[in-house]
Amino acid sequence: MDSAAIDRFEAGRSRLASLAYRLLGSAADAEDAVQDTFLRWQAADREHIEVPQAWLTKVLTNLCLDRLRSAQARHERAAGAWLPEPLLEGDPMLGPADTFEQRKSVSLAVLILVERLAPVERAVYVLREVFSYPHAEIAGILDITESASQQHVHRARRRVAAERRGGEVDPASARRIVEEFLLAATSGRTERLVALLTADATAVSDGAGLARRLLRYRTRERIASFARAGFKPTPAKRRLAGGSVAMYVALVNGSPAVLAVVGERVVGAVAFEVVEGKVARVFGIAATDRLTRLNEGWWQHEPDAPVIHAW
Repeated sequence: MDSAAIDRFEAGRSRLASLAYRLLGSAADAEDAVQDTFLRWQAADREHIEVPQAWLTKVLTNLCLDRLRSAQARHERAAGAWLPEPLLEGDPMLGPADTFEQRKSVSLAVLILVERLAPVERAVYVLREVFSYPHAEIAGILDITESASQQHVHRARRRVAAERRGGEVDPASARRIVEEFLLAATSGRTERLVALLTADATAVSDGAGLARRLLRYRTRERIASFARAGFKPTPAKRRLAGGSVAMYVALVNGSPAVLAVVGERVVGAVAFEVVEGKVARVFGIAATDRLTRLNEGWWQHEPDAPVIHAW
């Protein structure tokens, strides 16, 4: 393949990766889908491709749909073991982020909502709401009619809007709430934790990848107990983490998060959805395979001082 064809693909790589991540919720799977798209581009009769960007988008989207329909993906959803892979602020896979909808579309809360949509419905929603594709182009990408595209996006908007919480949150205010949550949790002040949660708050954790199903908590009291137990330092936890842990506050998928770091390695992430000054959703992720990309970003990151230096 000549350098011009490679350059044409590389010029759109970030956009393709961002689209794949929103469809799959996994950076590793998104990278694989982009690489598979490149291989298709390499083997294609490029002289007869009139609009390379449209061709690449169609190929990538359909490769992602194949992954979503795979037996493994169906099993993970049925088993309740699926959570998005968190990404550190500044990761190019999170772009574009020019509008509120684009920024919100990569929050862990919205990725989980979108994961519940049928594969084609999900693709239509992401292409339309995030990348502003007209229905005529979406129809061509997915081999459906324009009216079907319109119906899919209408249903998807309704389902996502029914469960999505709040609007834009001031990052400084959200950070203060998360710092207060962390300090309350590590001190064992359960009553303060309860006060920081909305009345209908929920929490979900992957149990550090040790549980077969996700752990879910649906009352403020249970969430506070879960947080207090999770953040309480013990020698056993330090041994499991591989050393003394520092706790940082960072932005993950556009939301404030606590990162547990040993040396230069992130061993856990707890992300928060903040609504009207309180914590509405808590996402605990510590499975090693879900932290690979976040760790790659952390090595290149210059964080603020940790909230807790040695946990």
